[in-house]
Formats: sequence, C-alpha cells, structure tokens
Amino acid sequence: MVNQSLDFQNMELLIAYYKNPSIEVRNRLVQFNAGLVKKIAHRLSLQCTEPYEDLEQMGYVGLIRAIERFNPYQGGIFSSFAVHFIRGEMLHFLRDNGFLVKIPRRWQELHQQGKQVSKKLTVTLGRFPKDAEIAKALKVSLSKWQETKLAAQNRWPLSLDATLNQMIDSSVTLGETLPDTTEQSWKNCQEERQQLQRAISQLEGKTQAAIEFVFLRELSRKEVAKQIGVSPMTVSRHVQRGVNQLVSILEKQTPGRLAS
Repeated sequence: MVNQSLDFQNMELLIAYYKNPSIEVRNRLVQFNAGLVKKIAHRLSLQCTEPYEDLEQMGYVGLIRAIERFNPYQGGIFSSFAVHFIRGEMLHFLRDNGFLVKIPRRWQELHQQGKQVSKKLTVTLGRFPKDAEIAKALKVSLSKWQETKLAAQNRWPLSLDATLNQMIDSSVTLGETLPDTTEQSWKNCQEERQQLQRAISQLEGKTQAAIEFVFLRELSRKEVAKQIGVSPMTVSRHVQRGVNQLVSILEKQTPGRLAS
C-alpha cells in the first residue's frame, strides 16, 4: 500500500517538473529516487574495484539526466527509464577509471609476470611463445596460466558490436542476441495501464472522477473541485481515499508482485 502511494507521489512530482522545471522539485525527485541509485551502485560495487561512494555519485548524475528527459505523458515507468541513465553513468565512469570485474591479486601479479616473461621469450625464441612455454618459465601449471590469462581478458566488457557468428552474407553481433528490453517494457507498461484502468473503474463516482482528473488529466485540485462540485479539500480526501482503495484492489489482483 505504501509503495503504491509513493508511486503516485513520485508521478505527481515528475509531472510538476515536466510542466515547470525547477531545482527544488528536481532535488525532491532525486531524494525520492535515491534508493534506486544506491541499489544499482551496491550491485556494481560487488563486481568492480571502484569505491561504492564514487559509483553512487555518478549514479546521481544519471538520475538527474533521467529526470530532465522523462516525459510523464508517454506512459512509461520512470524507474525503468531511469535505470538506463543511472547504470550508464556508472559504467562510463568504470570504463574511464578502472576495470569492471575484480580478479584475485595473486592472478593480477601472475599475469604481470607472464607479460614480462612473454616479452623475454619472444626475443629469445624469435616468435611469440606458447602458453605452455610461458607456464613453464613461471613454474606454474598450464591450466593455471590459462585461467589467469582468461580472467585478465574478461576484466573488460565486451562490445555489443563484437561478432559472434560470421556468415557468408551476414554476421551476428552480441547486441543482436540480447532481448529487446524496450519492447518488453512497453508491453509491461500497457498491461499495467489496463490493470490500473480496471481498478479505477471500480471506484465510487466522485472518487473515480477525482483520481482521473488529478492523475490522468493532470488538473489542479481547485480545477477538479469545479468539475465535480465539491471543495478542493474534499477533492484531496477523495484522492487519498481513491489511492488507498486502488492499492487494495491491485494487491488482490497481484499479491505476490506488490508484496515483493
């Protein structure tokens, strides 16, 4: 119930910022959605060597960009929209400042030693040394050296343009194999809008009208009061009652989802 009410408040702020951008409203939106930044920063901090605090700061830059570019009238979900900007800023920071994946220090040291040995063997042999020759010079097993080398290679992200399968007349890139999250997000959004509309239709007359005028048509409470013939204070009561009832209806429809 609390989460659903917060979603409505967040959307009201997004609509207010879209209509009349201001630093005050933007800062409120940043505070409102700070949890999203912290969640993504925490996940990435477990996969890289950069401090959590640095990732969090870059995440806020992405969140502000998302707030400035989000159009509430297009029917999208802000959190899904913002994730791409937040994570994108963090990944850009990581690409510019360090590696994306942690590997054990002993592997890092062994890899550096292997690079030095490889240069010396190249001069001695007059060719690039084989993995077995490098492993022998390092006095480690072949499998251990190959694992170390592979781990070092995997510290950097693959390009989405990397070719996975080369055909005679075409090629398949890594990006083309990824699922179309935009289409899936659009489908999820449409399903949620239909579900919400069905829930709104179950509300009592004036409560339903207040919800539709405030959230769907973005009218002020004073304007809504004129439309349905009550005071602005009564409109606020209808809105709060409607939000509570909608949360209850939606919880019954998707209990597992809202509970999570």
